Amino acid sequence: MEQGIISNYQQKINAAAAQAEKFRKLSAASSLYRLVVFGLMIVAVVTGAEFDNFTTIILAFIVLALCFASLVARQSKYEEQKKYFLNIVQIAENEVQSITNGKNIYTDGRDFTDDKHHYTSDLDIFGDASLFKLINRSATTRGNKILAGWLSAPSTRDDILSRQQAAQELSADMEWKHHLQAILLFAKMGNNDQLESLFKYLQTPLELAGKRWIWPYIKIAPYLLAGAIVAGIFYSPAYPAAIIIAIFNTWLIVKNGGFIAKSGLIADKMGEVLANYARVFESLETKKFESATSRGMAGKLREQGTSKKIAELSELINKYSYSLIMLVGFVLNVFFIWALKQSIAIEDWKSSNRQNLEESFDTVGSFEALLSLAGVRINYPNWTYPLIDERAGYTLNAINLAHPLINERVRVANDYLLDNTRSIDIITGSNMAGKSTFLRTIGINTVLALAGAPVCASSMKISVLHVISYMRIKDSLNESTSTFKAEIDRLKMLLTIVSENDKVFLLIDEMLRGTNSVDKYRGSKAVIEQLIAKKGVGMVATHDLQIAELEKKYPNYIRNFYFDIQVQDGEMQFDYKIKHGECKTFNASLLLQQIGIYVDPV
Repeated sequence: MEQGIISNYQQKINAAAAQAEKFRKLSAASSLYRLVVFGLMIVAVVTGAEFDNFTTIILAFIVLALCFASLVARQSKYEEQKKYFLNIVQIAENEVQSITNGKNIYTDGRDFTDDKHHYTSDLDIFGDASLFKLINRSATTRGNKILAGWLSAPSTRDDILSRQQAAQELSADMEWKHHLQAILLFAKMGNNDQLESLFKYLQTPLELAGKRWIWPYIKIAPYLLAGAIVAGIFYSPAYPAAIIIAIFNTWLIVKNGGFIAKSGLIADKMGEVLANYARVFESLETKKFESATSRGMAGKLREQGTSKKIAELSELINKYSYSLIMLVGFVLNVFFIWALKQSIAIEDWKSSNRQNLEESFDTVGSFEALLSLAGVRINYPNWTYPLIDERAGYTLNAINLAHPLINERVRVANDYLLDNTRSIDIITGSNMAGKSTFLRTIGINTVLALAGAPVCASSMKISVLHVISYMRIKDSLNESTSTFKAEIDRLKMLLTIVSENDKVFLLIDEMLRGTNSVDKYRGSKAVIEQLIAKKGVGMVATHDLQIAELEKKYPNYIRNFYFDIQVQDGEMQFDYKIKHGECKTFNASLLLQQIGIYVDPV
């Protein structure tokens, strides 16, 4: 299965690379033709001067200049196409790397790491070798935040089902998925903080004093100056009028310099960034979606004319930036009062269009998060979308459930059944037999399921559960917290959440490691009995076999499971398969013997 998917990506890489090479050659040819045309322009000027034929010079210069401009525009398009197909190559290569060795050009979400979160740290949701790193395909800051939010808390049943539907639709159209990723790749390379600054800037429109008369004057200023210059050619006393108009135009620029400077805060590189986003919005607006979620988001963009509005702002900013070019800017400002004209146009745009802009960029982020979920289905087609149970009890039924971050060639799948009921499952077993991995397997697949993604299983049915984990308890020198105190704090939080919330699913791995064995057993037993009294549901993994005896006291609530080992010729064999009952096999003594420490038999 894996090889077939990689082969498909490799074909895509080869095809896109061929297209990129084609447009590279066309761009190089256009560049060569430009040199030829430029040379012809020089020849035409020299020849015309030699024969004293000014008309020939002018006509040849105009024709060749138009050819030169056409070649420049054509080369720009070729370069754009080349870049697009190189982006497709990069995206497809990234999928191959993700499948084969877990690498990803997109962020691994380490900025969202929170050791105090209910489960993200324990279940490896963010950071290196994490779930986020495996599935994330968001180039924008907002896309990353939205996906992180989906993985950090369960969604409603309706939201989960709508995301499943949208992700399935996107996964069925891999070409368009990669197209959107390709035109969004610039955002990963760029400065997303610049976009956040744009939103803040757009929420503070500026008022220009005297705009009522300045704007009408700006419209006629070029004609006044041009007319005065032409008049001066035929009647020299008219020249001073042209000079006065030029000075007045320059004075207007200087007088309103503060207004122009504030309006131009976003001009640096934002025009190109917004032009790229306009292309993204256009792709979303013109795509016909079947799923209700995607159709609704794209329809709203279409109704608001978002791509057109963003393109307009991009063009205004680009026009403003012309005034920053020294010689060109001087001429434009003298004749057209250019910087002030474009600043006023930008402010008018802000007043008319700023309301829904930020929401539109959130829509792009939502689509990126959906692309991430869709990518899971494409890369791992044997994974399944879970059924979301709406019954009142707790449901977590899974067949061939495995850990998505363990390579499929070595990971071991297990079945688990919790069908519309309540129980606490005690999981005992030898060291390294698979208890902790199984708890994390349950947890990370639950996170995937409740985000709307496929899960690493043959089938799954699950309620909307609130996962709370107790696994990697850390001390803190900064907070003067010992390991035991950190464990107590975590248990307090856990018990409080169980008391105050419904549908909480607990994943507890070896309680109270920071104290002696007697207190550890008594404390663990007391916690489990409190959880039973509060009707808590979940799993408790422990080395303490006495905890398994609670099943006798609470036969209708406690279930025992275990992982064991087989010892053959002094070697430990692990099958990592969960079984019903209590563990009877130990391996700590054998492990110590392998490093030269011999334990006396009891």
